[in-house]
Amino acid sequence: MKQFIVSYLGGDHPSSPEEGKKHFEAYQAWIGALGDAAVQPMVPFKNIHCVSSKQTTQGSSVGMSGQTVLQAESIEEALELVKDCPFLDINGTLEVAEVVVMGN
Repeated sequence: MKQFIVSYLGGDHPSSPEEGKKHFEAYQAWIGALGDAAVQPMVPFKNIHCVSSKQTTQGSSVGMSGQTVLQAESIEEALELVKDCPFLDINGTLEVAEVVVMGN
């Protein structure tokens, strides 16, 4: 099986703690439904720093909030797995990329 990284970009912030809790519960249910396909189900990011040859800045220029690692037979299967992700319901964007294993 191949592995794919799903990156979570953007998305609206909840307008209340209750809305945030409801969204997180939907996300947990979705992750649970993925079963063994979710190799690393929740990898949230905090205190993101962007580093370049000229400077280091705090915060993410692309608004990345975390990632999930999935296993699937193909990119098409990975895309099918993420199509019902609740992150899309809050105007988030998902980037799905196959992990390339470099030489040993």
